[in-house]
Amino acid sequence: MSATILDGKALAARLEAELAERAAHLTRVLGRPPALAVVLAGDNPASIAYVRGKERAAKRCGIAARLLKLEQAAPPPQLLEQLAALNADPLVDGILVQLPLPPQHETAQVIETIDPLKDVDGFHPCNVGRLVQGRPRFLPCTPQGIRRLLHEYQIPTAGRHVVILGRSEIVGKPLASMLLDRGAHGDATVTVCHSRTQDLHAITRQADILVAAIGQPRFVRAEMVRRGATVIDVGINRTDQGLVGDVDYDNVCHVAGAITPVPGGVGPLTVTMLLVNTVRAARGGPEAE
Repeated sequence: MSATILDGKALAARLEAELAERAAHLTRVLGRPPALAVVLAGDNPASIAYVRGKERAAKRCGIAARLLKLEQAAPPPQLLEQLAALNADPLVDGILVQLPLPPQHETAQVIETIDPLKDVDGFHPCNVGRLVQGRPRFLPCTPQGIRRLLHEYQIPTAGRHVVILGRSEIVGKPLASMLLDRGAHGDATVTVCHSRTQDLHAITRQADILVAAIGQPRFVRAEMVRRGATVIDVGINRTDQGLVGDVDYDNVCHVAGAITPVPGGVGPLTVTMLLVNTVRAARGGPEAE
């Protein structure tokens, strides 16, 4: 029996419709639409494609997206000056710097330059600290999308063993913090695996929920998955066969109880959650809600 397909694309479309209503209300209150500034440095083709997708999604939701593009060779001070101007601009609610950056830029410095109140990616150290303390301002977009997908399909996390493959600052670490947190959509027992983890197969087979976020195409095979487990595939890998995830979908879907496809799983929700955070920033953050 094949697994239940966790359709992130359909969920994102429904959430966008709800978000458009909230954005329309804010537009009436503020006298302008919620505004997201997207900074694109360089000419990475994947980054350009991602930014275009975010611009289209923002337009569908009634959110103003402002693109600021810097040349590949732009010096670091130029990028930092742009961010300082956006921080000071009262007509900008959220700021996103598309990663990765060209090599001359120090990513940590760039992220720390963004005003935490406009950091809709949730990567600023202040926002990371709040997340770990259990009082987040903005939830990082991909982990937020994963948690929303689990909620939509009524897959409980309380008391369940979640195994996360990957310890990145973008997915693995923040997702672990969110699922460990007390309350709704949390209270899980979380194991984070990485390149130094020993006997990985034995650990993944213990998972009630297995999250793959390591950037290796089709790494998770059927024998690594306990029958009936939920499998969340965060990977997007370009291969000769097209886009594939970190999970060997064609085989794992016959073992798992539920699984996300690639594309159409976590990816669309990542963009939607960025817009959710932008609307939240326009409202004044969690303190205003």
